[in-house]
Amino acid sequence: MKVSFFTLGCKVNLYETEVVMNLFKKKGYTIVPFDEKADVVVINTCSVTNTSDKKSRNIIRKAIKNNKNAIIVVMGCYSQVRSDCIKEIDGVSIIIGNTNKSKVVELVEEYLKNNKKILRIDNIMDVPFESMSLDNFETKTRAFVKIQDGCNNFCSYCIIPYTRGNIRSKDKNCVLEEVNCLVNNGYKEVVLTGIHTGHYGKDKYDYDFSDLLNELCKIDGLERIRISSIEITELDDKFLETLKNNKKIVDHIHIPLQSGCDKTLKEMNRKYDTKYYYEKIDKIRNIRPNISITTDLIVGFPNESEEDFIKTYEFLNKINFSKIHVFPYSRRKGTKADLMDNQVDEEIKKERVKKIMELSKKLELNYMKKFLNKDLEILVEKIENDVIFGHTSNYIGIKKKGKVEELNKLVWVKPNKIEYPIMLEK
Repeated sequence: MKVSFFTLGCKVNLYETEVVMNLFKKKGYTIVPFDEKADVVVINTCSVTNTSDKKSRNIIRKAIKNNKNAIIVVMGCYSQVRSDCIKEIDGVSIIIGNTNKSKVVELVEEYLKNNKKILRIDNIMDVPFESMSLDNFETKTRAFVKIQDGCNNFCSYCIIPYTRGNIRSKDKNCVLEEVNCLVNNGYKEVVLTGIHTGHYGKDKYDYDFSDLLNELCKIDGLERIRISSIEITELDDKFLETLKNNKKIVDHIHIPLQSGCDKTLKEMNRKYDTKYYYEKIDKIRNIRPNISITTDLIVGFPNESEEDFIKTYEFLNKINFSKIHVFPYSRRKGTKADLMDNQVDEEIKKERVKKIMELSKKLELNYMKKFLNKDLEILVEKIENDVIFGHTSNYIGIKKKGKVEELNKLVWVKPNKIEYPIMLEK
């Protein structure tokens, strides 16, 4: 039987889809692209905004339309919070939330046997970590490893605590075993991911994220450890000491800011102010002066005045990020921010996004210029027409002449040209 997949949303979803795909392969199913006809279609949904909900519904309907009589499996965040909406879509066979993903093959085979619709939505606030593992990551040179799930922050704009539940962590021995297996299968770099990666171990009390990093750094053959994202409040002194001493941790850290205005941060229910954020960044740069620090930003949050936006703009310049991922505030039903007065006009949001994107490009170029004619190491991800491409430790993309034998190897380069958004060795 043929199975196809479609994944919406974050890196955690990508990891979970990859796990499910491997489970189907091991049972003898054939994986085909989403646009090909399939007997089973698995859609891993996202629900971070109202737009994400709409995209999820559209993909479900497209899958049903293009795959007559196929078993349609819908799982993930949108399923978790709006299974009632999915049930109304004629043609969906199996609905699960953010649990039971590792049981999808069993559920498909149960459906094949009984031909009865299956709905499995657990109370996400009271579930253990669903252990999953990978020994291979299709089409990726770096492997993602999910170590944590859930969020207890309850930011006023965010539905994720309700879709993912409370924080919970993967058993440390399972993480170490999975990473060892990936390294033995040729992976030089792993990306640690979760809904709140830096909260790893907080539910276990005797072993935290820094402890895990220190153990992972001891694995022979593992060259790079990348953290998908981490909150500024999770960068305690113990983590900073780990960052100082363990050189396998890459020179890139993604730390969401969301706003550079204290009034807006408070209304967002973020757990820090700009002074706290700035002082932590200063400590990081004292440890690693050339580190790339990237961030996420929301503009047009309810009540964000022009003055508030200018404060954010100035703070971004002060921090001197190497890249800013900017998003216009998007209303999400079920959150406090959706009910707030003074929603910002969409045209104003667009204009603010444009200004931040222009700033981000300027900051990116300034950061790249620091590395012109410097010896850097890239992990080679692909080759085309005798040109290899890879990323440095600090996540600058670089192209140079190379050979196919260099794929998935660390190669030294000396970039002497910038062709935004990458650098070249000519």
